Amino acid sequence: MRSMNEFGNDLYTGKTSFPFVGRRRLWFIIAAVLVIGAALVPVFRPIQFSIEFTGGSQFTVSGVTAPDQTLATTAVQSVVPGSTTKVTTIGDDAVRVQTDQMTDAETREVTTALAEAYDVAESKVSSSFIGPSWGQDVTRQSLWGLAIFLALTFLILAIYFRTWKMSVAAIIGLVDVLVITVGVYAVFGFEISPAAVIGFLTILSYSLYDTTVVFDKVRENTREDGEKSGRTFGESVNLAVNQTLVRSINTTVVAALPTGAILFIGALWLGAQTLTDISLSIFVGTIVAAYSTLFVAAPLFSLMRENEPDIKERDARVLAAREKALATA
Repeated sequence: MRSMNEFGNDLYTGKTSFPFVGRRRLWFIIAAVLVIGAALVPVFRPIQFSIEFTGGSQFTVSGVTAPDQTLATTAVQSVVPGSTTKVTTIGDDAVRVQTDQMTDAETREVTTALAEAYDVAESKVSSSFIGPSWGQDVTRQSLWGLAIFLALTFLILAIYFRTWKMSVAAIIGLVDVLVITVGVYAVFGFEISPAAVIGFLTILSYSLYDTTVVFDKVRENTREDGEKSGRTFGESVNLAVNQTLVRSINTTVVAALPTGAILFIGALWLGAQTLTDISLSIFVGTIVAAYSTLFVAAPLFSLMRENEPDIKERDARVLAAREKALATA
């Protein structure tokens, strides 16, 4: 059995090669199915947004001896029947309760009900209110942040690689990552909160880093295209992806392990639910980002360049020389 070093060396020299470019139609179909599926999920299961986006009332009960979440739900329902309630345990002795928007009178009554339910003084129950206009501001700023990020990404990549086609391929890869990650949130019913938005921007940055490394190798290989290298443009791109494959796998594993530990051990096992939003977005996004770079961005860039007249002519000469060599062999 080959070691990882031998496997990486075979990938780098071309002795072992995976058809990222050669079978790009299959990868594009799979990517399209994933993106369309993720985009359709909110139709059947609407995306859940946190109180920071929708507005509402929030109560924090501290100093509790038994942070039973059902007590909070029952207390809120006793005052405002039918109210949507989200209860989160904070540490070992605190509970956070988020509800629909309440009047001042309802807020006082819920405060009293929560204090009685958890057998604490009313002074241990703090309340706050987030209005819908503040939530709209948060939404608008988040969308502006995403738009500015994508615009700067397009501009910087176009300047660095000196071709807008790499920028387009990279941006499509980023959008692919974002849509699928949001789709996962909707499927499992997780809320999109400001922490999740930070996580989304973090994984977009990670995806951009991964794509830039691969594209840098693509640029290095494609400079040698033509009769001298004996490779077509698509073959040079595919070689570059294979040469950076082990690095992409290692980087993804290293990034996914700690966030996975935070998500599964800290958030789901130990109950540190405040870590769920950001750890889930980074964990899922890291994996999707690696897939998107290898199976979407790089093959798409090859497709966009192969129809250029000079590249088509050069590829034709390479293939003709290869056939001639086989005929005389």
